[in-house]
Formats: sequence, C-alpha cells, structure tokens
Amino acid sequence: MGAGMSSDSGPEGVSGGGGGGGGPTGLGTLPEGCVAEIMLRLEPAEICRLARLCRTFCGAASADLVWETKLPRNYRYLLGKASGDDNSEGRRLTKKEIFALLCRRNAFGGANMEFCLEKKRGLICMWISSKALSITGIGDRRYWNFIPTAESSLSCRFETVAYLHQIWWLEVRGEVEFCFPEGTYSLYFRLHLGRATKRLGRRVCSPEHVHGWDIKPVRFMLSTSDGQLAQSKCYLDEPGSWIHYHVGDFVSRSSDTPIGVKFSMTQIDCTHTKGGLCVDSVLIWPQGFGGPPTASCPLL
Repeated sequence: MGAGMSSDSGPEGVSGGGGGGGGPTGLGTLPEGCVAEIMLRLEPAEICRLARLCRTFCGAASADLVWETKLPRNYRYLLGKASGDDNSEGRRLTKKEIFALLCRRNAFGGANMEFCLEKKRGLICMWISSKALSITGIGDRRYWNFIPTAESSLSCRFETVAYLHQIWWLEVRGEVEFCFPEGTYSLYFRLHLGRATKRLGRRVCSPEHVHGWDIKPVRFMLSTSDGQLAQSKCYLDEPGSWIHYHVGDFVSRSSDTPIGVKFSMTQIDCTHTKGGLCVDSVLIWPQGFGGPPTASCPLL
C-alpha cells in the first residue's frame, strides 16, 4: 500500500500511475485553501519548510489568514514600536512580512532598548542596555564608566557595558512600560565579574578591582504597575563569565494594556567597598523559553 501511494503521488506536474482517468496528481493538485487550513495548525518554521515543496504550498504559506494566527493580538502596537510610527498599518505589509519584521531586532525608546517576537508562542523577548538604567555614581569616573566591549555580538547585546571600579553604595534601577502579549515573563540582570579583554586574539578576564561580592549578597527586586512583586538575592561569585541573575517573574494578563515594570539591583551595606563588575543589560524573557537566555536573539 505504501509503495502504491508513493508511485501515484508525485511532485507537482508528475502524472500518477493509477487508472480512472483522473489526470495528473500530486501536491500541486491540492486546493490552496485546504493547504492553508493545515498550515493554521503548524509552527512558523514548519510552514516555511513546506513552502518550498511546490507553488501551491508556497501560495498557501503566504496567506494572511495563516500568519495572522501566528501574530500576537496586539501586533499593530508592536509594529508601531518597531517602526516608531503609530500608523504603521498604513505601510500595507502582508501578515507574513509583519511577522518577519517583528522577529528581527527592533530598537525602541532610543537605541538602548530592543525587542523581538518569539516565534512559537508569539511572546516578547526584550533587552534593556545599561545605558538605559539609572546607576548611582555613574557620572563620576572614579566609580563607574561605560567601556566598549571586546566581546562578540553573541556575548553582548550592546556595544558598551557599565564597568564598576569601586564603590560603597551599589544601586542600579530601571523601568519599562510596554504592552506585553499575554503570558508569564522572567526578568534577568546580565552581569560579569572582571573586565574582559582580548590578548593575542584570545579572550582574557582581568580580575583587577574584583572584590567585596563575597561579604554580603546582592538584592534584586521587580514590581509591576498592577501590584506584582518579586525579590531575590545571591552572592556574585563566578568571575570570568557572563551570568544571568534571575530577579523574578511577572504575568501580563492583557496584551492591550500597558504594564509598567520596575526593577533594581542593590548592595548598600557601606561597611565595605565592592568593585570589578560589568553590567551589560536587563532581559525580559518568556518563562520557560529555552532556559537561561543568550545575549543574541534566538530567532534571527
């Protein structure tokens, strides 16, 4: 039975071997509407693979009705954020083009914040640069300064990081207001003990200024405009590697309502100094999406 099915069903334009005068059979003879109905139940990556089979599948894979089901309900808002224009729907993009655009790196709020669409569930991945954070003492170069990073784009999302030489009072705060598609999100601080440099083409970590992190833990906190609160604390004790420190989780219950998220990292025990810390960014990530995130968008 399997052999007979294989011989009768060929690629588009290949005649089947069965009798009955049915004419050529193959993938190309399927109604495009039926193929589109199948694609409604598939993930975006699977749709793109099927689009390469024949013209019928390619046409169905471009249909607006297919891609509208893959977009979050507030995709018009996200498109406006991505283009900086609230009237972006007037650009007459197809739903497939909108989906592809939202899955790229999209800067908003200046060049210090980015987001992209997570393909499978239609949730949001967001990066907030250290330059968009409020850092106590950042204006005094005795304590902090922004340094260009020698890391690759796979290690650091942005071109500069905030580097702490030494300080008594550590306080890093930030906030963002955004219409997140409905779901649960995790917030991380992305930190590195030691200053990473390149020597003879190889990455090396300078431990200069690294001190004080083993005496008292760093405290992390997040709160939302609808009353959600999360806290955590930990010692920073892994020099030489970029670590994602989990602050907590929050839930977006309506994709049409902006939710404000405030977050902080503090170590304000003034009995000792601390230093040698790099702050790259804050990440907001769909909960359970691939484990601890990397700095580069996994969708590109």
